[in-house]
Amino acid sequence: MSRPTSRILICLAAADVLLHFAGSGRYGFFRDELYYIACGQHLAWGYVDQPPLIAVIARLSAFLLGNSLLAFRFFPALAGACLVLLTGRMTRDLGGDRFCQAIAGIGVLLAPVHLAFGSFFSMNAFEPLFWMGCACILLRILNGGDERLWLLFGAVAGVGLLNKHTTLLFGFALVAGLLLTRERERLRTKWFWLGGLLALAIFLPNLIWEAQHHWPQIEVVRNAQKFKNSPVGPLQFLGEQVLFLNPIALPVLAAGLAWLLLTPRGRRFRCLGWAFLIVLAVVMALKGKTYYPWPAYPMLIAAGGVALGAVLSGLRRKWLRLAYPALLAVSGIVMLPYGVPALPVQAFLRYQDALPLARSVKTERDSDGRMPQLYADMFGWEGMAATVARVYHSLPPAEQAHCAILAGNYGEAGAIDFFGPRYGLPKAISGHNNYYLWGPRGYTGEVVILFGERSELVKQMFGEVRQVATISDPYAVRVESNLSVYVCRRPKAPLAALWPQLKLYI
Repeated sequence: MSRPTSRILICLAAADVLLHFAGSGRYGFFRDELYYIACGQHLAWGYVDQPPLIAVIARLSAFLLGNSLLAFRFFPALAGACLVLLTGRMTRDLGGDRFCQAIAGIGVLLAPVHLAFGSFFSMNAFEPLFWMGCACILLRILNGGDERLWLLFGAVAGVGLLNKHTTLLFGFALVAGLLLTRERERLRTKWFWLGGLLALAIFLPNLIWEAQHHWPQIEVVRNAQKFKNSPVGPLQFLGEQVLFLNPIALPVLAAGLAWLLLTPRGRRFRCLGWAFLIVLAVVMALKGKTYYPWPAYPMLIAAGGVALGAVLSGLRRKWLRLAYPALLAVSGIVMLPYGVPALPVQAFLRYQDALPLARSVKTERDSDGRMPQLYADMFGWEGMAATVARVYHSLPPAEQAHCAILAGNYGEAGAIDFFGPRYGLPKAISGHNNYYLWGPRGYTGEVVILFGERSELVKQMFGEVRQVATISDPYAVRVESNLSVYVCRRPKAPLAALWPQLKLYI
C-alpha cells in the first residue's frame, strides 16, 4: 500500500520557499541572471554556453511576474521546494516511512548547495528537479510500474537536456547503473527505446543549433577548463562535497550509498547507487566544478533517510531518535547564511570571520573578494550602469546617437541591458559568449564607451583613447572592482571588421 507524503515534508517544502524569499532581495542580481534575462530577449534554439530553456523561463518570468529581483527568483525557489517533495517521494518509494521522509527532507532543504542554487535564477536551480524527476520515474518502473513510464522518463530527460546538457551525463549514468545490475532486463523493452527516441526528439532542435554553430558549447567548456575554472585535486573535491552537503549530513550520505549497494532491501534499486558513483567519477575525471554532482545527491539522501530512519526508529528512547534530525537541522541553520543571503553585508562579514566555511571554496580563478563568489557576483551591477550612464550623457548629443557601449563580459553587458533603460542607455555589445553572436548591433565604432575585462587589449584597436571614469564596488569580485572606463574614437577598422577579434567563448 502506498504511504502518503508526510505533513512535515510539506512543511519543509513551504519552509524552503519562505527561506529563499526571505533572502532573495537582500543583495542584488547575480551576474548570470542578467545574462539569462538578456538571452530571454533573444529567444533561440540554443546559445553559445547553454541550451534554450533558461532563456524561455526568463522571458516567462518577466511576462508573468515583472522585472523585479523577487520575480526572477520565484521559479528557482519553487523548484527548490519541489525538489524537497520529490526527495520525500523517492524516500517513500524506497520503502521509507514518514520519519524517514522527514530526515531526507531536512537533508535536502538545509544542504548549503541546495540553499545556494535556489537563491538565484540559473540552470542549476532547475537541474536537480529534472534529474530527480527521471530517478523517481525509474523507481516507479523498478517497483513494478507500467513500462510505458519510459515515455514519461524520455519526456522529462528531453526537457532536462534543454535546461542543461549535463542531463546527458545523468542519463548515461542511470543506463550504466542498470547494465551493472540484474535490472538490465528493463533496457530490452520497446518502451525504453521509445522513451530514448522521445528524449532525442525533444533535444534535437538544440542539437541542430549546436551543429549549425560549430559546437560552441564544447569550445566554452574547453576554454573554461584551461583559463577560468580553479584547479581542484581529488581530496579537495571530495572535501567540498561534504561541505556543500553539510558535514553533519555525512552519515545520511554514507548510509544511503551503503543501503543501495550492499543491503538486500536495496538490491532492486542498486542501479541508483552505481549511477551516483559514475556521475561522481566522471565529474572528477573531467575536472568539473565541485558542485556539478549535486543533482545526483538527493537519490543518496532519500536512500540514507530510509537506512538511517530504520536504525533510529529502533532506539527505545524517543529523544535519541530525534537527536540526529535535530542536530542535522541545527547545523543546516548555522550554515544557512552561506546559502541564502539572509544577513546584511556587514553582519555576514562578521559571521564569515567567526565561521570561515567558504573561504577555501573557489570555483573560478578570478573570484577573489571580501565576499564568497556567490555573493560577490551580486554586487556592483547597477552602480556600473550608473557610472557608464554619466559618461554617456557627458558626450555631445551627436556622438550619443551612434555611441556603442562595449563591455568585457556578459555580466557587464547584461547589467547595461537590464539597468540601462532607467538611465537612458542603449543596449550594450560584447564579444563574450552569446553577445558575440548578437554582433555589433550596427555600430561603426566611431565613438565607443569601453570598460570591463580585456579593455586594456581592446583599446589598442582605437587611435584615440581617453580614460574618463572608474567603476568600483568594495564587495564585488576582484575582476569587477576598479574598472577603468574609456571613451574611444578613431577605430583602426570598422567595428564589424574588428568584431572577430573580440570573440571570447569561455
